[in-house]
Amino acid sequence: QVQLVESGGGSVQAGGSLRLSCVASGYTFSRICMAWFRQAPGKERERVARFNSLDIATYGDSVKGRFTISKDNAENALYLQMNSLKPEDTAMYYCAADVRRGGLCSGENNYWGQGTQVTVSS
Repeated sequence: QVQLVESGGGSVQAGGSLRLSCVASGYTFSRICMAWFRQAPGKERERVARFNSLDIATYGDSVKGRFTISKDNAENALYLQMNSLKPEDTAMYYCAADVRRGGLCSGENNYWGQGTQVTVSS
């Protein structure tokens, strides 16, 4: 079973930056598909960034141009660099992993980290 642990959240003023990290264990890193989600109180869960089945980074419209997803395969680590943060980015951020089935990311969001809180003040 895959275990995911996030870190790097905190409080920052609008316009600032944070870098979130997620370390995966319990599974071969290359065989899982990684993504970042966020959820704020009273709002739907939102996928903010992911690597798709071809290992191409994609982003939600609300964060394009501001957030960058990256990974270090040797360290089984996933990162989310968040720049130009806005108050509406305030949320709990979660690392998630899909298993691959037939070479494709399953889309099942099989595993989740515990979350790390990001708070952006005006």
